[in-house]
Amino acid sequence: MNQSSRNFLYQLLETPSPTGFEVPIQKVVNKYMQGYADTVETDLHGNLIVGVNTKAKRRVMLAGHCDQIGFMVRHIDKNGFIYVDPLGGIDASVVPGASVTIHSETGQIPGVFGRKPIHQQNQDERVKMKVDLEPMWIDIGARDKKNAENLVAIGDPVTFELVITELENDLICSPGLDDKAGLFIVMEALRLCARAKLNVALYSVSTVQEEVGLRGARTSAYAVDPEIGIAVDVTHASDNPAVTNQKNSPCELGKGPGIYTGPNVNPVVEKSLIDCAKKAKIPYQRLTSSRLLGNDANAMQVNRSGVAAASIGVPNRYMHTQAEICHLKDLENSAKLLAAFVKAIGPRTSFIPR
Repeated sequence: MNQSSRNFLYQLLETPSPTGFEVPIQKVVNKYMQGYADTVETDLHGNLIVGVNTKAKRRVMLAGHCDQIGFMVRHIDKNGFIYVDPLGGIDASVVPGASVTIHSETGQIPGVFGRKPIHQQNQDERVKMKVDLEPMWIDIGARDKKNAENLVAIGDPVTFELVITELENDLICSPGLDDKAGLFIVMEALRLCARAKLNVALYSVSTVQEEVGLRGARTSAYAVDPEIGIAVDVTHASDNPAVTNQKNSPCELGKGPGIYTGPNVNPVVEKSLIDCAKKAKIPYQRLTSSRLLGNDANAMQVNRSGVAAASIGVPNRYMHTQAEICHLKDLENSAKLLAAFVKAIGPRTSFIPR
């Protein structure tokens, strides 16, 4: 991965984008992609639609959602402790003791989720930890309610502390890799196609509100009206002790992007992705889903009169925690695969299953 691309990825990971509060990250994407795109537009929903070769009649849409799970301030008590609601699928069991940042009009306010110390817990509390976000509180060090309200307002978004930890063997750990990894990949794929002679218009879309119902993909796909739509999202890695069912399809970090098969996937697009991976000698993994996928491919597939949909899964450990892990090479190879796929579409290429 070249240094410019890596810097862009890290900037995405360090920029807050909890569901419904995606404006800051869209500004980052907008600024970076201006140097590669023919068009960059923001719709009323907040999706950022980046296009190249936009005069072509046939259209391909690559979707990576920019929103991350987070919290929203709902109450400040008399002592200045802050209570929150979840934005997206929060795993409450990983919250106690976590460092967080409240993104307020006064700036970034650091805090921590408090927890009753083990010394003060009774036996029942020790054995049966109640995992419920509702009674948990954030401590920002405020003296009282007035002090807290001078810094924080009801409705302010909150994220886990946005830090990047570089691990061994090209692994990175950060909250929000779901799905800033996918967002990075679709923009990187467009960058790789920006100077190529394409037979299609390519739109890479930074979609919003995926974590609360694939909402951004629905509206942006309607506007783009693509023939082919590919969602890029993280998927559960199988190469760690948390995975006990060894009969599932293997999905390992560093082994390349996962290419899905199943009812949410157009078989012609799927085969083309595999053919492109083989031709370009890009490592890939086969992933299966007998049900509709829980990502933007689900929304794109049934847009208007139907879209030839597919999905790329990026192996990810510890999803929806503050310690998600991905392999940098998987991100790079995913972008190369998508670029190869787009470049391979000819004037007569048909994606109608026959």
